[in-house]
Amino acid sequence: MLILTRRPGESLYLGDDIKVTVLSVQGKQIKLGLEVPRDMTVYREEVYLRVQEQNQDALGASDEDVFAVTSLWQPTKKK
Repeated sequence: MLILTRRPGESLYLGDDIKVTVLSVQGKQIKLGLEVPRDMTVYREEVYLRVQEQNQDALGASDEDVFAVTSLWQPTKKK
């Protein structure tokens, strides 16, 4: 792990197109500003880990499980 010291208002770059700026520090809380490309997805760690877990669970699902779920789908009637 790389550890850097930055003060509020100071920034760092990750590669050429990601800029991280320390906006403020209040006690144990730090506010960061991120400038990332529009096509890049950014997740909080807890959300990212949950998505990874759900993807692993989905890979373990059998074809029978998938077909069972699709049988629950019913098209909606158009008015």
